This record gives sequence, structure tokens and C-alpha cells, in this order.
Amino acid sequence: MRWGVITFPGSCDDQDVVDALRTDLRQPVETLWHKDELRGDFDCLVLPGGFSYGDYLRCGAMARFSPIMRGVVQFAESGGLVLGICNGFQILCESGLLPGALVRNAGLQFICQPVHLRVEETDTPFTGGVKKGQLLEIPIKHGEGCYFADAPTLERLRKNRQILLRYVDAKGKPTAAANPNGSLENIAGICNEQRNVFGLMPHPEDACNKILGSDDGAKIFASIAAACAERAKRHG
Repeated sequence: MRWGVITFPGSCDDQDVVDALRTDLRQPVETLWHKDELRGDFDCLVLPGGFSYGDYLRCGAMARFSPIMRGVVQFAESGGLVLGICNGFQILCESGLLPGALVRNAGLQFICQPVHLRVEETDTPFTGGVKKGQLLEIPIKHGEGCYFADAPTLERLRKNRQILLRYVDAKGKPTAAANPNGSLENIAGICNEQRNVFGLMPHPEDACNKILGSDDGAKIFASIAAACAERAKRHG
């Protein structure tokens, strides 16, 4: 298993992802710079959170043109696993690897707090290690995390079961009060139709050790590692 974590100008959660993978999950990680071409064999690429290019124009709108993104798109199109966290999710939407967009929070304020998430689908490399309907507690920290898509796109997401995580209350209900940013249908994370690209606004790297209040985020990284190990076994 080989992870690559990409740093863009303004990324601030890249090292948190590296530390969570290396320290908490004992995974080999390589850091990648946005200006470099993507080289080497990776099992999963991570686009971390932060404020790439200062969030000028739109969140992720400039980072999508970084040289390394050509390789990320090719990697994803060839079936490689790509995980976008917060700003990484925004970059994936801007690059066309995921549908929809992330816009200003409904309350027009930056939010930093733990949230409850309900796992909607488990037949993906990112959620294969958890159960459908399982609740996860993972923090968010964003100002533009409101997921938006037009009606036809939302219908495709539902039909193809691409909505992987929803914001819910402590009892697992997707209520308006449990929706921290106004995302349509309480959407917290989606995947592409091929199910190898996943974007989510919550930060699993900040919930990989109980000393942080929750280790539920580790379940997502562990799911990816297990899926890659199974893939290697099949092709080995």
C-alpha cells in the first residue's frame, strides 16, 4: 500500500493526513508537491484540506490547474483511488472528477465542530470497512462546504447510489438542524459513478485517535487500505 498526499499553496491539513496515516494507521506515505508531475506507483492519492491559493476566485478553482492535477485525473480515469478532503473535495468538483459544487455555508460563517455522519453505501473502497447506516463522528472546519447540484445531477447521484455520507443527528436522522452548512439533502460526501473517487467535507484525519475525541475517521482510511490489499491480492 502506497499513499500520496498532495500539497498545494495554502494547504494546511496535508501534514495532519500524513501524520494520521503514518502514526495512527502505520501506512507508508509520500508527500507530493503541486508543481511536480505525478510519477511513481500509488494506491491512493489524497487531496487534503486547507485554502489552496487562498481560495481566490472559488475554492479549488485555481488548484485544479496545478501541473500535478493532470496526473491525478489520469490516475483516476485509470481506476486509481482518489480521496478529496474538504478543500480537496472542492478541487475534485472543480476538476470535473466529481459532480456538483461546494458553495458558501448557509449561515455565511466558518464552522469548526464535530458532526454525526451516516454511512449510506458500503460497496466502495472508501466505506467497505463500515456498515450501512453506521454513525461516524468526524469534525468539519470550513466556510464553503454547502454541497449544491442541479436537479438532474442529484437524481443521478441517488440513482447510482453515489451519496456515501449524510449529516445526521445523534440518532441518525438527517434533520435540518443536523445539517451544518445547508448542503442539499444533507450530503456530506459523494463518489463518482466508477466509485474510485471520493470527496467529503468532514476531516477523517482529525478523528483517527480517541485522544482527539473520536477515531471514526480511521475507519475510512482503513477501508481504503483493506480495499487496496484485496486488489493487490487479486492481481498478485
